[in-house]
Amino acid sequence: MVQAEALKRRTAYLSVISNTILVVLKLCVGLYVGAISLISEAMHSGVDLLAALLAFWAVRKAMIPPDEKYGYGYGKYENLSSAVEAILIVVAAVMIIYEAVDKFRVPHEMQSLQYGILVMAVSIVINLLVSRRLILVAKRTDSQALEADGLHLQADVWTSLGVLAGLFGIHILGWEWLDPVIAILVAVIIFRAGYKMIVKSAKDLTDASLSVAYEKKIADIFLAHKEVIGYHNLRTRAAGAYKMIDAHINFPADMTLGDVHDICDKIEGEIKYKLGETVDVTIHPEPIFKNAKGKYEMNSNKRGSADNE
Repeated sequence: MVQAEALKRRTAYLSVISNTILVVLKLCVGLYVGAISLISEAMHSGVDLLAALLAFWAVRKAMIPPDEKYGYGYGKYENLSSAVEAILIVVAAVMIIYEAVDKFRVPHEMQSLQYGILVMAVSIVINLLVSRRLILVAKRTDSQALEADGLHLQADVWTSLGVLAGLFGIHILGWEWLDPVIAILVAVIIFRAGYKMIVKSAKDLTDASLSVAYEKKIADIFLAHKEVIGYHNLRTRAAGAYKMIDAHINFPADMTLGDVHDICDKIEGEIKYKLGETVDVTIHPEPIFKNAKGKYEMNSNKRGSADNE
């Protein structure tokens, strides 16, 4: 667990360094060349830099163990970080569109486009390598903040390719109108990514249930134990990398409390082993009696109910 947190911290720091370098390069060269598409890319990287800083802060904050103030831990800070990043992305997209439309009305002369082409080529290589690293570590450590940061950089690769193609077109064919057009396309892509992140973050911050597939994995673990008659009131939610699970599990009424406790411990252990260490499981055992026909009766009207007869 400690190693995973250290890996997340180092990876977030890598993103901060790479984005800082790219923002400075793109902005300086963009202003020198006079290409709004390159300046828009600098703004995009600037947002990513701020996102990387937020991710770095969120990862460190989420590492704090549960205490009296936050009994479920600080995982929600990762979700909050992701939401702020999404809003910043949307704001950046609107600003880029405004600048691009302004250039349509008042064209600006460009010079030394070869410098802009070189910067974009370097940017593509750096973002490709760093984004892959971020997403790989995010999947390994189940970090939403790192995943959001990696997806931003991944989007940068595609937008950078578009800007690079536009600069080539302007340099070779002299089509200066490509500059604001490419900038607007970049803004649309950024806006789309930001919108998706807002939706995802809103679900996590409002404690939306985890996916049906994830809950099915949990149910399969419950019902794999022959002592379990069924379950109901299965509830799930996410707090950053942490997954919160609670459920009512039905056991035969003639089982001893000690036996029920042992089975619950096994179930919790299996869930953490199969679904990750960052899972918090709470089980409420309930006794079930047989009816006159010798069968167990359960209330099947509750969410997540099941019978394992």
